[in-house]
Amino acid sequence: MQLSEYFILVLFIVLGVFSIIASVLNLDWYFQTDGARIFVKRFGRNGARIFYVLLGIALIACGVVGFIYW
Repeated sequence: MQLSEYFILVLFIVLGVFSIIASVLNLDWYFQTDGARIFVKRFGRNGARIFYVLLGIALIACGVVGFIYW
């Protein structure tokens, strides 16, 4: 595996962990970004938090699977 592939997989894991931490801590600045406002409007604040926890889990899973199979 090349260095760039390792970088992308580590980035997936780091962003997943960050998404989960921001959701669990209910960080205002995280949920007031333009991208998150769409989900807050659609699902409400708690629904958006759940969505971002699930997104974080999916990102971490993609990173881990990438390390296992490549």
